[in-house]
Amino acid sequence: MHRTARIMLTIVTTVCFCSPIGSAMAADSWLEWRGDGQGRSDAKDLPVRWGEGENIVWKTTVPGLGWSTPVVGGGRVWVTTAVDRRSSAAEAARRRKQSTNSQPLIISDFVSLRAVCLDLKTGKVLRDVEVLSEKSPQYIHRENSYATPTPILDKNRLYCHYGPSGIGCLDTETGDVLWTNRTLRVKHENGPGSSPILWKDRLIIHCDGIDAQYIVALDAATGKEIWKSDRSGKLRPEAQMRKSYATSLIVESNGAPQVVSPAADWIYGYDPTTGGELWKLPYGELGFSNAPRPIAGKGMVFACTGYMKSKMLALRLPTQKGAAPEVVWRFSKQVPNVSSPLLVGDAIYFVSDRGIATCLDAVSGEPHWTARIGKNFWASPIFADGRIYFFDREGRTTVVEPGTQFRKLAVNQLDGTHMASGAAIDGALLLRTEKAVYRIGAARD
Repeated sequence: MHRTARIMLTIVTTVCFCSPIGSAMAADSWLEWRGDGQGRSDAKDLPVRWGEGENIVWKTTVPGLGWSTPVVGGGRVWVTTAVDRRSSAAEAARRRKQSTNSQPLIISDFVSLRAVCLDLKTGKVLRDVEVLSEKSPQYIHRENSYATPTPILDKNRLYCHYGPSGIGCLDTETGDVLWTNRTLRVKHENGPGSSPILWKDRLIIHCDGIDAQYIVALDAATGKEIWKSDRSGKLRPEAQMRKSYATSLIVESNGAPQVVSPAADWIYGYDPTTGGELWKLPYGELGFSNAPRPIAGKGMVFACTGYMKSKMLALRLPTQKGAAPEVVWRFSKQVPNVSSPLLVGDAIYFVSDRGIATCLDAVSGEPHWTARIGKNFWASPIFADGRIYFFDREGRTTVVEPGTQFRKLAVNQLDGTHMASGAAIDGALLLRTEKAVYRIGAARD
């Protein structure tokens, strides 16, 4: 592990030197990917144990496939999904031959990109709306979906992003599609992954493909472009190493908002008003195809660098214009490529793709513990009701008590594959497998 010479061991948390910006999360809502943007909720009375025959309030099958997290508000649950028609064997073979991707692919003739609304109390399907459709969409990785980015729920608007297939805004009261934008065309190669974020009147979206790399802000009222900033950092010549699937985080630094935006090989800071680049920093080693969302606190931003050998960087943002962030510490063992970390109190928690959970001291980067909790993890964990919930791809949720000693409280099993992160509201968890959306009821143990 490498450290810079100086590490600030005392940080006054009441000073907004570097803190996340977001609306306060009501305990009855979960409005975007990772809830408050960092995977934390004030929800209470959540279950510790459940299974297919225990503490399931309802289970509703949703047509198609999507790995977006459920968003919750106003007594309703929304998810995006994609109903696709697979290409014939001959057409799939032809398009696969034309691709540069050696991974197993899904190749479709047509995809209907939809938003589905469920009643929070009963699980009944209230709406099933086609937001967009596309003939011969880009191929995607077999383990991805055409509806992986999580939508944003804001009052009576739902913003649904489907990567290069487009983004649309839905009126949640009428079910009408208010606008769509299909100009954000990049070749993701493995399919969509980055979720949009909402800041004031604009939607901010990563578009980091193998052919083009930029970040863009759209007017939330109209879907029209407000600003667009090309990535300025020099990238590797191999096209496959230029892509990224990460999501931004808005932080306040020195009294002003910044967009912290991880991309391939570089992490950037932008002015959310103008899109102007404030700073950029190379990871120092190879980092691409990264999906984790950054977290912020303790006067720092914490970000993962992505595939090949993911590392976690603790950054202190610059106080002078044009300066680069200071790397306070680096950690390189069992850092996830896909799943996002959590900051709870003075500690950071994360789980590697292969199932090794780690707890670090957030200020020093020193590890408190590591423990194997499973085999395959892509979904991001959440913290609610004093517990951490880790979701593995085999449908299991491992419940852990935060602290400097590892303490596992329960392991819970659902049917199906689990690649979507969960949502927490008072008295319930909303979980999604490829088969269904679940409302998990309050524990009775």
